[in-house]
Amino acid sequence: MTLAPETTDLKVQLQVGDDEWFTVCDLSRLLPGRGVAALLPDGRQVALFRDRAGELYAIDNRDPFTGAGVLSRGLTGSLQGRPFVASPLLKQRFDLATGQCLDDETVRVRAYTVRAA
Repeated sequence: MTLAPETTDLKVQLQVGDDEWFTVCDLSRLLPGRGVAALLPDGRQVALFRDRAGELYAIDNRDPFTGAGVLSRGLTGSLQGRPFVASPLLKQRFDLATGQCLDDETVRVRAYTVRAA
């Protein structure tokens, strides 16, 4: 989780290795409250989010309950101060900071370190 300053020349980057960062897009492409999907170099899909406070989040885009790459299309919200995205298919909620499913504690998606640089 990173607070994203309002500057148009910043790039959104994900940490994909110990010291390796992958540039995904311009920060200005992320609309607050909406998610976007991106393809990582290894073929995995990631769902990127920017909340209305400007914080950035990234989790796997694959819904573990259905196998579909749809989490980037989910609705965002907050539960007891925890930002989440609800899958558009079966509505399970995933914590955007940790990837933990809020409706089934045995399920988790990968959360990524994300920054605007």
